[in-house]
Amino acid sequence: MEEECELRSWDELIPDALGLIFRNLSLEEILTVIPRVCKAWGRAVMGPYCWQEIDIEEWSRRCRREDLHRMLQLLITRSSGSLRKLCVSGLREESTFSFIAGHAKSLQTLRLPRSEISDSIVEQVAERFSTITFLDVSYCGKMGARSLEAFGKNCKGLTGLRRIMHPLEVIDKLSQDDEALAIAATMPRLKHLEMAYLLITTEAVLQILENCRELQLLDVRGCWNVKLDDKIVKNFPGLKVVGPLVVDCYETNGWDDCSEYSGTSGYLAWDFVAGDLEDYDDEMSDGIWEDEQAMEELELRFYDGFGEENEFFDWPPSP
Repeated sequence: MEEECELRSWDELIPDALGLIFRNLSLEEILTVIPRVCKAWGRAVMGPYCWQEIDIEEWSRRCRREDLHRMLQLLITRSSGSLRKLCVSGLREESTFSFIAGHAKSLQTLRLPRSEISDSIVEQVAERFSTITFLDVSYCGKMGARSLEAFGKNCKGLTGLRRIMHPLEVIDKLSQDDEALAIAATMPRLKHLEMAYLLITTEAVLQILENCRELQLLDVRGCWNVKLDDKIVKNFPGLKVVGPLVVDCYETNGWDDCSEYSGTSGYLAWDFVAGDLEDYDDEMSDGIWEDEQAMEELELRFYDGFGEENEFFDWPPSP
């Protein structure tokens, strides 16, 4: 006799399960489509289950400056202290960085490429990022050795660091050995280190290798003053060194002016305005969308047509 299976409605799924499912959707769909399906889904989107990992890196490259701050406030607040991963590009406001630091008690991965955060603010709040294990501060021209030292001293569990620069950003610098030495002195547990195009010397890199004995990958592509022959590398078993010779086919899109759009790129603009939700009953409008009241006239722009083959990668790509 065939057993009867009990069919359950989608809106009866626990919020944790819904959150895992919704993570496969785009930011636009999570914020505007999912809440319209039913109240249970709307409550799931309002809670922390969808926002333990926040990746708005692509969107943040094209949004307005004021919109980025408000979007981060909205999403990070919803995470309710459970934020584990944050990816955002072009962060400019120190107040926004401080806000992130204030909600970083569970944060493990922090990607801030192309941000304009200074050494001074990093030194002030770095202790709040103590749980971070992976950090990306590529193309952050206002950060230097002081920032790296502050992160290293306070992030004892840091195992991955990405500090890639564009050659044009370091053209006026004489040396960045101070950054390499800060890494060597404060990040002994590193396993993954990318330093492409930094103006560093062999001596500084050797200091890193001596102090970071767990290192498995070292990317020094474009670091032309670094000379690591096989004899040196053999002294560090388990270590893979990439560079300094560059053999990749670069994707330079990541450095291009984001205001230039090709004719083949689709453009989709949509408004996320609390006042437009007239289709909801009073309970839904007063409850689910309460925190969107402060988001009036916030315009979020999304661009489709960026497939895996031509999306905006950082320059150069990771090995």
